[in-house]
Amino acid sequence: MELNGRVVVVTGGTRGVGAGIARSFVAAGAEVVVCARRPPEGFLGKAEFAALDVRDGDSVRRFFAGLPRLDVLVNNAGGAPYRPLAQGGPERHARVLELNLLAPLTVSLAAHDLLKRARGSIVMIGSVSGGRPSPGTAAYGAAKAGLENLARSMAVEWAPDIRVNTLVVGMVRTERSPLHYGDDEGIAAVSRTVPLGRLAEPSDVGAAAVFLASDAAAYISGASLLVHGGGERPAFLDAATVNKET
Repeated sequence: MELNGRVVVVTGGTRGVGAGIARSFVAAGAEVVVCARRPPEGFLGKAEFAALDVRDGDSVRRFFAGLPRLDVLVNNAGGAPYRPLAQGGPERHARVLELNLLAPLTVSLAAHDLLKRARGSIVMIGSVSGGRPSPGTAAYGAAKAGLENLARSMAVEWAPDIRVNTLVVGMVRTERSPLHYGDDEGIAAVSRTVPLGRLAEPSDVGAAAVFLASDAAAYISGASLLVHGGGERPAFLDAATVNKET
């Protein structure tokens, strides 16, 4: 799955999952540009950094207008704080929707002509929160559900010139994991809820993104690839009173 010489843009690629994605594309031989509001916090290999707020449509359009070429766009920028619906006004929830749904649309539209010229591809970074209840991050879950649907529509409208796919990502161990899962004991306990017995590493997500962008996935478009370690064990299995001995 070599991507030698191909130009890749990763939004929000300076830390966590995004940094793992950027490093994976660098390792595959691509020329990588990461875009974020703040500079990288760690090593990204040979990736270049460009300061960009993906919610600023004019800045996004100027950025892509200045690129001579683009083969792959990874819409990774996103996230949300824990905020129960009743504890935040609609404006706060709207900002979550803006970052996680509207910004990827804005970025994809700005990159369209370059990607069409290169017969390139888009990889959306979705979440399992988009396919199940997401208490405490409801707006984020709704945005990720919309992002997956947006990707499928793009895949149809922009075919055959541009392939569009989504990575549906589960829990990932990053430098921010303690904010979500607690100390090492908490992270270990959460890991045991995953069938594969661990949280994903950013490199796991990066490897999947490289695959979808590569020629190995040349006939894959409009797809949603689950990167969640097998998902979540259904709670009713632990509550059931039959077959405990087996």
